Amino acid sequence: MPQTDRLIVALDLPDVAQARDMVATLGDAVSFYKIGMELAYGGGLALVEEFSRAGKQVFVDLKLHDIGATVEKATGQIAKLGARFLTVHAFPQTLAAAKRGSEHSRLQVLGVTVMTSYDDADLAACGYRLNVRDLVALRAQQAKVAGIAGLILSPDELLATREAVGGSLLLVTPGVRPAGAALGDQKRVATPSEAFARGADYIVVGRPILAADDPRRAALAIQAEIAKK
Repeated sequence: MPQTDRLIVALDLPDVAQARDMVATLGDAVSFYKIGMELAYGGGLALVEEFSRAGKQVFVDLKLHDIGATVEKATGQIAKLGARFLTVHAFPQTLAAAKRGSEHSRLQVLGVTVMTSYDDADLAACGYRLNVRDLVALRAQQAKVAGIAGLILSPDELLATREAVGGSLLLVTPGVRPAGAALGDQKRVATPSEAFARGADYIVVGRPILAADDPRRAALAIQAEIAKK
């Protein structure tokens, strides 16, 4: 893959106009964008086709989870838009349904293991008996069985997961912060260099670029760090 594709910028913005402005500001510094819930529910799904036609890669981050038939049909609708990635929660039935919905398209399904804002205490409060590390390992096994493209996981679980799955799954990592950046609501984080050293294929970065005084310069700095890996 092109080195520049390995940085995915999260367009966590409230409306389409701001998203278009940010993409214009970043220019050729970024070729891959994530459209999450905030922007999608503000009209941003229309940008999937628009950005794809302009030669950008698009990651639709909706974290689908519902009965199988609903997930399958929703995945099929996203596939028609030309997206490259779609997230679903990594429950076995959900993974299998999304896999069916993505067949005969270029869309690749990514299973969300454990949110990067969660830690062991958060999982216990939700009723899980497994800690973060063990639940991510279980989800990785289930993703391989389902035949999906890859996983969303924090930098903390990258090394063990890469060792377990080898090259059979793409590992996409949010919770990435350049050195010195604020953590925000993330609990399990790493720098770009650390994430790639642990086995990430792609990193997702939002606020450290969007909130920078010069977003393009911030993106280029991360791209330079990726090029050195």
